[in-house]
Amino acid sequence: MTVIAFFAILFTGRYPRGLFDFNVGVVRWTWRVGFYTFDANGTDRYPPFTLAPTDYPASLDVEYPETLSRGLVLVKWWLLALPHYAVVSVFAGGGTWFAANAGDSRDYGGWSGGTGGLILLLVVFGVVALLFSGRYPLGIFDFVIGMNRWCFRVLAYAALMTDRYPPFRLDQGQTEAAAPTTEPAP
Repeated sequence: MTVIAFFAILFTGRYPRGLFDFNVGVVRWTWRVGFYTFDANGTDRYPPFTLAPTDYPASLDVEYPETLSRGLVLVKWWLLALPHYAVVSVFAGGGTWFAANAGDSRDYGGWSGGTGGLILLLVVFGVVALLFSGRYPLGIFDFVIGMNRWCFRVLAYAALMTDRYPPFRLDQGQTEAAAPTTEPAP
């Protein structure tokens, strides 16, 4: 869907509203599933099968942009996002290329699944602590949520949903910090 949005933005400067709402819904549902599973392990409540906003403990919303930069669409998802991709790869992990049986000409290796990342590692520590103490350590939970926020901001930017460059900021805790204003102080 992002490829279709790419061409729509390139030619019209607008993200088609229906496509935008669908993509935001998919990302919203993905975050709910991640919050329930090992992206946060933040609730025992099963995520609803809906792309619409709900009263689920994990929420996500991306404001619809009336217009987007036609030129920026060419570079933001790969060139401008590169520094963030480096950070997100540490947080969320990534796949690895391997060469299995390097001496055997019939096997050229292949793509291996994700390697985990700091989020998964800390969630596992949190789950072990929860298992033995009955409590999920708040510091670990807040840090995991902050890393997830960072990842989803980058996702929204790289998926062309916004022209607002994601801040290099780790917002920890229950709610995300308000975006700083760009107006000069009086």
